[in-house]
Amino acid sequence: MSAAKKREQGSQVAAAAHRGLPPMLAAVATVIGAVAWLLLRDPGTSQTPGFAAAPLAMAAAAYACHRIGAMIVLPRHIRGFWRRMSHACLSMLLATAVGLPNASDSPGLSPIVAALMVPALIMAMLAFLHLPRGALSPLRRAQLALDGATISAAGGLIFWFVVADLAPPGTPGSTQAAAALVGVGGVLALVVIGRATTRPDIQLHPASLRTLAVVPLAGVVAAVVLLVGDSTSRLVLSVLCVPLMGAAVGIAAYVQLRALRRPTPPRPPWAARKILGALPLLAVAATAALVVTVSARQMTWNQRALIIGAVLTASFVVARQLLGLREHARLLSGVRRQQAELEHLAMHDPLTGLANRARFSAALAERLAAHQPASVLLIDVDDFKMVNDTMGHAIGDRLLFEVAQRLQRHSAPGFLPARLGGDEFGVLLDVDTPAEAEQAAVRVCATLAEPVRVGEHQLLAHASVGVAVAGPGDSADEVLRNADIAMYAAKDAGKASWARFEPRMRQEVVNHARLGSELHNAIIRHELYLLYQPVFDIVTGKLSGVEALVRWQHPKQGPISPGDFIPVAERSGLIVPLGSWVLRTACEQLARWQAEYGSAAIRAINVNVAARQLREASFVGEVTAVLHDTGLSPGNLVLEVTESSVLDGPHVRETLEALHELGVRLALDDFGTGQSSLSLLRAFPVDVLKLDKSFVDGICEGADRGRLAVAAAVAQLAEHLQLSAVAEGIESAEQMNRLREMGYRLGQGFHLARPLPADEVGAIMARPDAALDASVPIARIA
Repeated sequence: MSAAKKREQGSQVAAAAHRGLPPMLAAVATVIGAVAWLLLRDPGTSQTPGFAAAPLAMAAAAYACHRIGAMIVLPRHIRGFWRRMSHACLSMLLATAVGLPNASDSPGLSPIVAALMVPALIMAMLAFLHLPRGALSPLRRAQLALDGATISAAGGLIFWFVVADLAPPGTPGSTQAAAALVGVGGVLALVVIGRATTRPDIQLHPASLRTLAVVPLAGVVAAVVLLVGDSTSRLVLSVLCVPLMGAAVGIAAYVQLRALRRPTPPRPPWAARKILGALPLLAVAATAALVVTVSARQMTWNQRALIIGAVLTASFVVARQLLGLREHARLLSGVRRQQAELEHLAMHDPLTGLANRARFSAALAERLAAHQPASVLLIDVDDFKMVNDTMGHAIGDRLLFEVAQRLQRHSAPGFLPARLGGDEFGVLLDVDTPAEAEQAAVRVCATLAEPVRVGEHQLLAHASVGVAVAGPGDSADEVLRNADIAMYAAKDAGKASWARFEPRMRQEVVNHARLGSELHNAIIRHELYLLYQPVFDIVTGKLSGVEALVRWQHPKQGPISPGDFIPVAERSGLIVPLGSWVLRTACEQLARWQAEYGSAAIRAINVNVAARQLREASFVGEVTAVLHDTGLSPGNLVLEVTESSVLDGPHVRETLEALHELGVRLALDDFGTGQSSLSLLRAFPVDVLKLDKSFVDGICEGADRGRLAVAAAVAQLAEHLQLSAVAEGIESAEQMNRLREMGYRLGQGFHLARPLPADEVGAIMARPDAALDASVPIARIA
């Protein structure tokens, strides 16, 4: 739901709350008017003005309930409840209007009036019974029906033998029966409302429910007083009872309207549950006492002894059942407590205390099923594996806990943060517009960007965030999958950022999956081949070496760019077998060149290695085996790694150090583009620096002076550290001349030579006297 729509609904609710005040005040005014009439009346005058407050109070109450029932912003079952209460008030209005001409303080209740009041009680009880609740088994329904029948029968007996027995002589039986019927109905209504009040899942405001309980309570008291009270008490109750009912309904409706502007408070377990559960037993006990009382007046002593003994026996059985029920309730309470603990453990993450994936998915599915607004933020902590590997799992766990705390503190009401597993978190949002979801993603990124203090360490917990807004018909799995796709798009964009899912991203993932499958088959079917880009000595013009570059000739699609299939290989893990093939093929080719051209052949070949390969425990052994099988020495191989690969963890660094000790030369590729290039030179056993093409592009006249300064500094740095410096991406003679002036000795690029097949590289080796002209490349391949 958009913010504008929420504001519009909020203004509608506020306006409705103000409009609900007049009918409530009108109902209360009828009570005040009735009290004033009772205090100021002349005993000899007509009683009709006092009784006129009743239909006026019910008219105000019916209007107040109708106002809530017509509000479309409310859930359907809440509107239905207040519509039924409005119908009950209208029935009471009709009853009081019919009885107004003959209103008096006579004992009992008019049968006609009672006949109209009973439907009002039934409609009020139906309003509560139709509220949503958990599914009831047939056994539970039968238990509730028997409870109601027990209470009704006991109430009827008590009214007939006790209350009616105390009625003034000469009271007509029909008026006594009418009052008893209304009284028993009031008891039943009070039980129904009491059960609704104790239910924790009901969406009516607790204060509104408690206020509505006044209605049947007043009816029961009035029914008793109308039968056993004196003339004054009957008049007071007859005049005040219905206005009090109307005022209670009006106040309850107003409280419900006011509560719409803020969440309904949680309803804690109430002790009245036990009282309501014991009502059928209390009804049995009251009936037993009634039987004993009646038998004492109408039977012989032998008959009385038999009845009293039977009642005592039944009482002992009931007492035994009560003790058993108490023990059962105690055991059931322990089981429910354990069940609640197990449910909490099943739905929450033990490390962070946040909701887990199961609860998150269930909450998302519930919102989608109810057609409520829903968006998902999928959050992955960047480089968390490095923290775990370098500082230990204890520090990693504390970092995850701090991330969870920040998400919890900065989540707005209605949002659900969760830990979905590992270093992955999620936040369920109750919004359905991209702008609001994106704002939430920005806040999350800003929250996590602040340094985290973990023990003695100051850590950065940058995160990549994927945003997915649920669309019509989307399932929970689809929304989570979309957020996951967007999160990987954010990582591909450079991490520490967010990306919102777009339909094209799904197609890209499908394409990547298809390409990954085809790449797996391509490795098996030998559809891959190598090209070799020459590296020249730009001072002498001699061929110094080559860099092996993998290419893919698809049988149907033709050439596929390395920029398309290399990322797929890295993400799918195929980079390991692919890299192994490239390493062995390149070394075998260098061995053939050396066997064919002898001293004219190049001394070393450059092979690119991915971080995933360096994490393999067997990689050093694999390199050793390849060198042994091809007859090459370790100095004949140069492995190119990127700065991000070096920073991938301690295991990668140990692998690189082992390769360096073996004698394999290491080149730092794309040097200058990382965040800690200079610090790597101290910690990393580097032999070659390869200046990134982005700096070569900026060295000509009129270009970026900053990039020119970096290119010159790298050349001087390599000279002082006695490292080889290679300039990548040379595309013009002007660039080559400028690099030569800076002190660069080696270079590669399209101006010098494009990537070539092995035989064309061999042709260059076969011309040992060939040298680079200052402006013409030695091998220009179109």
